[in-house]
Amino acid sequence: MIFLVKIGLLLFMNNYIIFDFNSNSITKKWKIVDDVVMGGKSNGNFDLTADGHGHFWGYVSLDNNGGFSSVRHQFNSIELNSKTKIIIKIKGDSKKYQFRIKNNKNNFYSYIFDFQTNGQWQTLELPLNKFTPSFRGRILSQPNFNHQKIAEIAFLIANKKNESFNLLIDQIYLQ
Repeated sequence: MIFLVKIGLLLFMNNYIIFDFNSNSITKKWKIVDDVVMGGKSNGNFDLTADGHGHFWGYVSLDNNGGFSSVRHQFNSIELNSKTKIIIKIKGDSKKYQFRIKNNKNNFYSYIFDFQTNGQWQTLELPLNKFTPSFRGRILSQPNFNHQKIAEIAFLIANKKNESFNLLIDQIYLQ
């Protein structure tokens, strides 16, 4: 197998690996952002399992107008070139989540794609042109994602109910 390392990004065949979790992964750039930033009481956590998977888990609370938890990862912008989709390999708890991207980490809004987990390992293909612009849970009146770079990725849970959550992440890449 042939691979190149370029500024922390692996080029493997026609796929750009954004993050490949393993037992040696450094996860300090993955940051939790919960509704506590606006007075809520949700509690998200992120760590690395003994098996080397990213582990996003916790509890979403609707108390104090809360209702979300997220884990975000910012990096130097990745040029998409001809890539048209993001592939995520995850194992969830049969709940709905969002995968979020930003073309510029300073944007106040994100582009979002909802997905449903099924309790099993899944490989999901998320077409970039299906990501819709959103800010604070509201879809914005502007075009879907049509940029040439990505500078941030995130997972978010916000199902408008009090609930625990548990999401394992294996790999995130562009195709």
